[in-house]
Amino acid sequence: MSESDKYPEDSGRRRFVKGVVGGAALAGVGATGATAINSATSSTGAGGGTTEAYAIENVAGPAPRGMPQIPIEIDDEGYLKGVWPEVKTVEENGVSVQVAETENYKGTGVTYSSEWFQYCGVESYAGLQPDYDSDNYFVVGSNPGYEWMSDLSQGDRLNVSMFDDYQDWGNGIGQAGLGKPATGTWRSQDAEDTIPIQVIRSEKIKQMAENDPWIKASTQDGFMAWLNKCTHFCCVPGYKQTEDAAKFDAADDVYCQCHQSVYDPFSIVQTLFVARPRPES
Repeated sequence: MSESDKYPEDSGRRRFVKGVVGGAALAGVGATGATAINSATSSTGAGGGTTEAYAIENVAGPAPRGMPQIPIEIDDEGYLKGVWPEVKTVEENGVSVQVAETENYKGTGVTYSSEWFQYCGVESYAGLQPDYDSDNYFVVGSNPGYEWMSDLSQGDRLNVSMFDDYQDWGNGIGQAGLGKPATGTWRSQDAEDTIPIQVIRSEKIKQMAENDPWIKASTQDGFMAWLNKCTHFCCVPGYKQTEDAAKFDAADDVYCQCHQSVYDPFSIVQTLFVARPRPES
């Protein structure tokens, strides 16, 4: 296969080509506020490009940027699911191109793409393939992050009813009543590699949604989710999961105990990624 077959001419859109999808590596500059922007300055790899994503803000530590948000929907029975972008196949320059991308997501003007999640090796996971067969529900993983989840089984779907006490919940780490979190996986059924996610329900998220079109469109009933992979060395951070977080003024933030990166789940910012192609399967 020639290089031109694998990587068609760039038309300004990020895309998946014959099983090759864009990854993401980012150098970001922290900022505050729901519409602040982190910019990327590092160079692209072969077939690379740029994409913007919304993320929970990195506010301390070595992580170069925030962790990308996953838009949420709740079904009629109260089960939580992550929205997957629209999948379609088009012909460009004689090459079949598969795209996982929703333009103008719910009228916000934001282009939501699967490339938001392509970094730290996740770009090679089966669940990041545009047409991976998944119902997109958030489910309990093999090692739940909170004591309240101890009665749940791996594969159980997360449900609104599990968060009824979110206005009062606490576990002795930081301030109680900020919100109730859960850990889980997404788009990982029958896959060798699982995509880790974190969910939180909070009154603060409801308040944020009142004044921000993107947050209103991407959250529901105070629920918000993000891909839980630290953008520094790809560890799995946690919200109120370790007492050590208090030593770094992060008891009420998302804290990565490996190298002390800190993220604010109540500050959603835009990040600009430098994307890399996904290895061919």
